[in-house]
Amino acid sequence: MITVRAVRAVRAARIRGALLPLLVLVPVALTPGCAPAPAPVRARGSEGPRAAGLPGTVHAAHRGGALEVPENSMAGLTAAYRRRSADVLDVDVRTLRDGTLVAMHDRTLDRTTDHKGPVSALTLRQWRRVRLRPDGGLPGTWPPEHPPTAADVLDRFGGRIVLNVELKDSGGLKRLAGMIRKRGLTRSVYVQTNELSPAERAHRMGLLTSVWRSVKQARTDRPEKWRDVVDMLSVDHRARATDIRRAVASGIPRVWAHTVRTPAERDRVLRLGCDGVMTDAPGLLARTPQRDRTGGAGDR
Repeated sequence: MITVRAVRAVRAARIRGALLPLLVLVPVALTPGCAPAPAPVRARGSEGPRAAGLPGTVHAAHRGGALEVPENSMAGLTAAYRRRSADVLDVDVRTLRDGTLVAMHDRTLDRTTDHKGPVSALTLRQWRRVRLRPDGGLPGTWPPEHPPTAADVLDRFGGRIVLNVELKDSGGLKRLAGMIRKRGLTRSVYVQTNELSPAERAHRMGLLTSVWRSVKQARTDRPEKWRDVVDMLSVDHRARATDIRRAVASGIPRVWAHTVRTPAERDRVLRLGCDGVMTDAPGLLARTPQRDRTGGAGDR
């Protein structure tokens, strides 16, 4: 527990203008496999980081860093945040039967939880009975936990780190937009989709927009036509060099590559001009220096 003396110290530090994001996030240290504190503190978006302040080269933890932590879990996202291995936390969001937005990548519960069946068939009450089933190949020990709702994620991390929220079903866009606006996070949360139409709607709602594209889509895309409505474009790192360079030259403010797993994959897309990567291994990339950006045999 945080003592009265500690609370007074935090208040005094705020008066002096100090920023203490780790103290207000979770009052205990987190090691791999340790569940985070259950009571998040509501974010104050106007005081936190914004997308405009991201570094020149961005590392985004895809689903929290799915090779290093349980994907889309509160414990995994918290571990990625505390390790400071990523500039952005990425999370997938789907809609339950009652309209609740929850953190989940797949259409079904089968792969990552102790339940089966479509996510969209559950109510929030039923969702609370679901437990995540961490992959046995992950480093560390990760006990089962409730999968979070989108509100849980925004309340815990919003205003403390830039977020990329991938909306897996666009029907939840209006609700997600309201949640982001209510928390004052319109300048620090990207709303990501695979198609341009939802991004255009999100742009009209005053949100930061993010669009990801596959290797096949990147071959025929003309992203320069999207530069007025897309704030970040994420292209499959396996795309042809010419397609990645076209994306970089499009005028879209940020161009990242996904889903990067190795330093070599990262270094290739950075040489081609990308200014960020979505990675399942943010810790590995943080420990591995980037090579120089001169061209190589893989830049074709």
